Amino acid sequence: MQNRDVTPASRRSQWAWYLYDFGNSAYAAVVLLAVYAAYFQGQVVGGAEGSRLWGLSVGLAMLVVALSSPILGTIADFSGSKKRFLFFFTAVSCVFTALLFFVKPGDVLTGMVFFIVAEVGYRSAQVFYNALLPEIATPEELGRVSGNGWAIGSAGGIVCLLIILPLIMLVKGTVIVRVSFLITAIFFAASTIPIWLWLKEKAEPQPLPQGETYLSIGWKRLVRTFRAVTRYREFVKFMVAFLVYNDGIIMALDFAAILGAVLYGLNQQQLIIMMIIVQFTSVAGAWLFGLLAERLSFKRALVAALIVMLGSIVWMFLNRSAIAFFAVAALAGFALTGVQSLSRAMAGIFAPAGRSAEFYGFFATSGRTSSFIGPTIYGWIALAAARWYEGQGQVLLAAEQSGHRVAILSIGLFLIVGLVLLTFVDPAKGLAAAALPEPGQTSDTAPVGSKVGLSG
Repeated sequence: MQNRDVTPASRRSQWAWYLYDFGNSAYAAVVLLAVYAAYFQGQVVGGAEGSRLWGLSVGLAMLVVALSSPILGTIADFSGSKKRFLFFFTAVSCVFTALLFFVKPGDVLTGMVFFIVAEVGYRSAQVFYNALLPEIATPEELGRVSGNGWAIGSAGGIVCLLIILPLIMLVKGTVIVRVSFLITAIFFAASTIPIWLWLKEKAEPQPLPQGETYLSIGWKRLVRTFRAVTRYREFVKFMVAFLVYNDGIIMALDFAAILGAVLYGLNQQQLIIMMIIVQFTSVAGAWLFGLLAERLSFKRALVAALIVMLGSIVWMFLNRSAIAFFAVAALAGFALTGVQSLSRAMAGIFAPAGRSAEFYGFFATSGRTSSFIGPTIYGWIALAAARWYEGQGQVLLAAEQSGHRVAILSIGLFLIVGLVLLTFVDPAKGLAAAALPEPGQTSDTAPVGSKVGLSG
């Protein structure tokens, strides 16, 4: 990991990093959570087939990112170009988010393609955004800075939703819903300006050896990391655990609005209000779990967040009240932001100096691979179960609702298995392995002592 022995990073750079998340989270709040997911499922497609195609679209986008992130991460580290990659993929996401305006009811293929490209840009940009974290925070600051990023990011989601909500309430029809995607794209793009102006990437580009290209260098560095992976056993164990429990997190996120609409009949305004509440509790969750990580440990705080998340899923399965669903969603938002923030910080612990983007590329691969599996499985289960219940004599809407309740159980299963796997991870050993010199190199790095947030 970078900057283990430097003074605390510039607060201005940290605020630039936070403000990027402010805009980034507006995309998540509007496109993934409150508006486009429900619009695509209910109006562009409709019915249980809409749930399946939404899960498939999310899964395909995640698969692209999973395959590309590791090699792009190694290239970014070698060329000192994390910011360039960040802005390229951010631009892609902003452009295709704006193009969602042209998706009308019945435009299934267009709605899938534009969303998939926007999602690939959004998720790919996160790899390089996350990789800048070790450059702006010391090891002692990682949990707090990561938590602040999630908290301020969640606030950005709230602001964007508050801009959109009055428009949707005052103007009926799908046009204003589609206008919300234009607003979100502009909001996201504007929030990237501070990180471009204020955050200076500290990694220096390395000269290309004769006869090599960035692609060949990136591939060789990636192969080297695979071959040396036994030196980073704790990182591998953490990635396996993250792959599994992150499935549950992404499934809950990607289907939250659809669950509200299908199970409880929430309309677009109610879904936005629900997501505003979720964003508020997310701010609290990111902040409180970040403090908990500093006082106890990253791992213990992460386990606590996963347990709370699991409780919210059990409550969601049992709940039959629309009003109580708002409370369930608020609790889930509180927990899942803590899970995501602490997972990002833990990945930074395991990254050797000068290879943060490479390791965050693997982090993204694990997360995006799970994100490909989870939503696809959820959509398939919801559709298959709905058809079974319909065959048993339930009317169409009741069958669709029953299908989603069955699919909710799969979220809990992924969380339980991931939580068990996490208990085998030792962060202190992971930090010690990351501090060791590469084979054939020497290092003046002092032995790793007790670090904030690493015990347990």
